[in-house]
Amino acid sequence: MASKKKRTPNVQNDSWVVIAADSAIDSQRKDNDPTFVRLRNPATDAASLYMLSGGGGNLQLYEVKAFEEDFRSWFVGQTVQRDGRLLFVTQMDPLFLILPYLIKSAKEGKFQRLDQMVMDEEFPACSGLLSCTRSLASMHHIADEKEVGSHKFHRYSQEKTMAWLKKKVEKTVLVLKRKNISVGEGVKSSSYIRVKMESDSSKEDYLGYAHGLISEYINKDLSKDLRHHLQLPELTSPKESEPASKKRKLSDKPVEALDDYTKFNSGDFARKPPKKMTAAQKNLAKVDKSGMKTMSSFFSPKVKAEKK
Repeated sequence: MASKKKRTPNVQNDSWVVIAADSAIDSQRKDNDPTFVRLRNPATDAASLYMLSGGGGNLQLYEVKAFEEDFRSWFVGQTVQRDGRLLFVTQMDPLFLILPYLIKSAKEGKFQRLDQMVMDEEFPACSGLLSCTRSLASMHHIADEKEVGSHKFHRYSQEKTMAWLKKKVEKTVLVLKRKNISVGEGVKSSSYIRVKMESDSSKEDYLGYAHGLISEYINKDLSKDLRHHLQLPELTSPKESEPASKKRKLSDKPVEALDDYTKFNSGDFARKPPKKMTAAQKNLAKVDKSGMKTMSSFFSPKVKAEKK
């Protein structure tokens, strides 16, 4: 699926190749109009691009990630699109984005209404997180609740949050084992070559790998607390202990939200400036190459003459 957006009246339309679940872009329902929103990334505290989609009381949160490589483009119809990134839209738990707001409000040490805690002048769209289907029903996983009359009040709970994150890690471990994903020191992340049998991976290997994946959605302090809660040893070489997805050449980072996106077809993704040619490259480009042989022609196998 490709989304199109016109930048200016004099600029050709651009397209982006997007992989998304059918539930995220269900065109059969008028109330299911996917919307790109700028939200605060829970791990980096910077702006990232997310998508809200769903209608009829079934609003879901999706994260948007870019899979990219230098010198890549797409053929879309009869045109060539310079932005060669492959965008992934995948569903995620809204509690990860709500959690930082609860932690910040915990300094006051009192129960508050959620709409009073989940507020952000820089990212006003964060209020939409409370409308997600899983938000209110799952709030007890990360906060203490108190009901007064017809209103509910919440207060961040470190103990409940650690238990909730631990379950996330354990579920991730089950998926890693079911998918037969190699973890631990036996993984050559740059080429995905397995150098030891899967049975050699210990429980600690799986927990450490899953912890690294979950840590992409929480801040460093919470990640450190979770590591201690899982009784995992301190990292001696962080780069060696990161999941393979963090070390591979191709980027799988969240898409930075540089502009205010509102509709699914109005994304505007940053482009890399073209690389400048060196003086030597410019001089070489001016040389008349007519009549010259290519370097590979000198190493081509000689054709044997047939015997008559």
